[in-house]
Amino acid sequence: MKTVFSVDDSPTARASVEYILSKAGYSVKQADDGSEAINLLKAKQEDVNLFLFDINMPNMNGIELTKEVRKIPKYRFTPILILTTESQESKKLEGKDAGASGWIVKPYEPDKLLSLINKFVGE
Repeated sequence: MKTVFSVDDSPTARASVEYILSKAGYSVKQADDGSEAINLLKAKQEDVNLFLFDINMPNMNGIELTKEVRKIPKYRFTPILILTTESQESKKLEGKDAGASGWIVKPYEPDKLLSLINKFVGE
């Protein structure tokens, strides 16, 4: 079973992602913000097939989190998708420069989210 690590400060957004992905057969790990996520990743070094990060979060935003995750050798090449309300090109470039693999703007179609995730991790 493939594992997706979702980080979003919105409980509703996390619940939605977990519902969609678990229904599709994915294992879902979650964190409330970037600081919690990076602490979990550094402590456990779990197998993660794909990361899904929001941008606007307290303590550590998604761009900062992307940069920090890329510093951990185990996750250097793990796909990171940004799932956010931000749609400006400048933000997308900032995400790409930080190491993000793709960008999805909220609200999103569940089928499109699954399709993109499947593209990165295989079905």
